[in-house]
Amino acid sequence: MGNLPWRATEAELQDYFSTFGEVQSVAIITDRETGRSRGFGFVELDDSAADKAIAEADGKDFGGRPLRVNEARERERRPRH
Repeated sequence: MGNLPWRATEAELQDYFSTFGEVQSVAIITDRETGRSRGFGFVELDDSAADKAIAEADGKDFGGRPLRVNEARERERRPRH
């Protein structure tokens, strides 16, 4: 998910997404140098709960910001120069 409030915690995301089904894992991505949130993360749910979360949570307010919730896609490999 994206557009997370900077102060969001993994525990808050766990609580929020548990309303859709059993949360298997939560991770907020942080900057390597500063340790601050980069404003996005991942919540792992079973398929039916994930579909429900995408349908119902995308665009909804979370901590004063509209969440962007979608299915994670594998990162494209960038060629190294």
